[in-house]
Amino acid sequence: MFVTTGLAPVKLLVVIVNYRVTQLAIDCLHSVAKEINSVPGIHVAICENGSGDGSAGLLQRTIQDNGWSSWCTLKALDVNLGFTGGNNAVLRPALESADKPQYFLLLNSDTIVRPNAFKALIDFMDKNPQVGIAGSRLEDPDGTPQRSAFRFQSPLGELEGSLKIGPVSRLLDRWIVAPPVVDCAFETDWVAGASMIIRRETMEATGLLDEGFFTYFDDIDYCFNARKQGWPTWYVPASRVVHLVGQSTGVNSKPKRLPPYLLEARRRHFLKNYGAFYAAMVDICRIAGLSLWRLRVILTGKEDTTPPWHLSDSIRHSVFFKGFKVIDVKNPALTS
Repeated sequence: MFVTTGLAPVKLLVVIVNYRVTQLAIDCLHSVAKEINSVPGIHVAICENGSGDGSAGLLQRTIQDNGWSSWCTLKALDVNLGFTGGNNAVLRPALESADKPQYFLLLNSDTIVRPNAFKALIDFMDKNPQVGIAGSRLEDPDGTPQRSAFRFQSPLGELEGSLKIGPVSRLLDRWIVAPPVVDCAFETDWVAGASMIIRRETMEATGLLDEGFFTYFDDIDYCFNARKQGWPTWYVPASRVVHLVGQSTGVNSKPKRLPPYLLEARRRHFLKNYGAFYAAMVDICRIAGLSLWRLRVILTGKEDTTPPWHLSDSIRHSVFFKGFKVIDVKNPALTS
C-alpha cells in the first residue's frame, strides 16, 4: 500500500502507527491537517497496528468525514507488530515504489504537531544534504521542552543514570545520555523516534527498522547504524512537536514497572551493536548503580523515583541471566 499525492511525487511521507490510542491518533491527525500545505508533496500514512477494537473503522471514517482522503491513507494490520513492524508495513512498499518519497517522518500517535514543524525539518534537510536523520524538539503541552537529543549509552553513562548523585553526575558529565536541552541545531548521537525524519538515501543504505526490537531502542539502533553508513543525526529545535510522553506505549512519567520487551530490547541493542564484553560492562554498571541507589534510599529514606522492581528486573534481563546471544524480542501479541 502506497499512494502518491495526485500526480505529484511525495516529498515527505509521514508514518503514524496507532495501537489502542485511537483518539490520540485522531488528535494528531487534526494537527497534521493544518500543516499539509506547509510543504508541497506531503502524504500521511497511518498504520492501525492490530488494536482489535474497531479502531480501523473509526480511523477510516474520520479520514473520510474530514475530507483528508487526498493526503491520508490507512493501512490496517490484523496483529500488533510493534513500533518497528507497524512502521515497516508502510515504509517497505514506499521504498519499493517507482516514485520513492524524498523523506520519511516517523511520528508517534501521541503527538501534536506545532505550526511549521514539518517545514522546519524539510528546510533543514534540504539545506544540509549530508545529514541523514533529524529529530524535532519534543515538548509538553505547556511548551516545556523534553530532552530528545541523546548520546549513545555507555557503561559510565548507565552508571550515572542509575546512581543519580550530583557529584557523580558532574564527574561523568560527558557520558550523560540525556544532556540539557539547547535551542540551536546540533549534531547528536540519536534522537527520539517520536518525531524523526529520515532521508531516502539514508534508509536505502541503512535498511528498514529492525523488527527484532518490536518496540523501544529501535530509534537508537537506527541512528547508530545510519552513522556507520556515513549518515549523521541532528537535532532541529525549530521543529516543535508536543509529545504526550508514553501514551502510545503505556509507559509514562509516573514510575511504573518496565515491560519485559523494553528490557529485552535494551539487551539486544548492546549485544547486536557493541558485542558481548561491552554488553556485560553496561549491565554491570547499571546493576551497580541501581544497587547503590537502592542502598541510598534505604539509608536516607529518600523517595524512590525508579520504576518498581527496576533492580531485580534489570538483573533478570541482563546478559548474565539471559545469555550473550542476539535474539529477537518476543512479540507479546503473539505469545501467551
